[in-house]
Amino acid sequence: MKSFQLSENTRTFLSKYQLFEDDSIQQAQLQHRMKLVEAFGIKKGMRVLEIGCGQGDTTVAIADAVGENGYVVAIDIAAPDYGAPVTIGKAAERIKKSPLGERIDFHFEMDFSFFESTIPFDVAVLSHCSWYFRQPRDLFLYFKKIRGLAKHICFAEWDLDFTSITQRPHFFAVSISALYSNFVKNDGNIQNLFHKTQIQQLLQQANFEVVKQLTVEARFLDDGHWEKNHANNIRAEFIKVPPMLQTLVASYYELMNASDGNDHSLNSFIVCAK
Repeated sequence: MKSFQLSENTRTFLSKYQLFEDDSIQQAQLQHRMKLVEAFGIKKGMRVLEIGCGQGDTTVAIADAVGENGYVVAIDIAAPDYGAPVTIGKAAERIKKSPLGERIDFHFEMDFSFFESTIPFDVAVLSHCSWYFRQPRDLFLYFKKIRGLAKHICFAEWDLDFTSITQRPHFFAVSISALYSNFVKNDGNIQNLFHKTQIQQLLQQANFEVVKQLTVEARFLDDGHWEKNHANNIRAEFIKVPPMLQTLVASYYELMNASDGNDHSLNSFIVCAK
């Protein structure tokens, strides 16, 4: 775990809701997700739809931001027993027992294609979930459906435009995982990579108008380290891919592992549209 300084907002959250008090990894994730939600402009009293909520890292930050009079509907296509070291179901149970629980309605094994709501949402949020999509068209269809359900959409994902050489290993790790998913069927969290310009284009095609774009610092997170370990663990399986691709992947591995160990995660980019 990289060292990081807890912000005043994070300390207030931990004390107020009695969540993640003994979990430094979750505290780091929380601090980052609170920064994302702040950048989204989520306000008190809002009704928010979160798609791809996972273990609820962003969900709790949204629930805090909307306050007691706001509400969050958090959905994920995965089953409750998905995820490690804590499943998404167990994570949701813990959150529901906290003071935030009454503001959140979790729905797992929920394909957004079949999601219905008679009440419109102020905002729809997709936070660090787009790389699960195998095809750009699938993400576009989600955007198109959101157009009829919410007034605004707020999107966050890892920024492939790394700004420091220490972030390069994370870039190559996720690139390796995306290539792997194109040849080996798996349920990993990287099936495809989207650059921020692609997201902007897909939003525009779905009749959204982009109103905000910015970058949020995330180098202190451990995600880059985790993705690098995962990439190294699947290296032997690339024997199944064509020889020319094996040469490319071997180059990626050399570049990923050439660092001195002082690796950092990619930053997050944000796109908000109406």
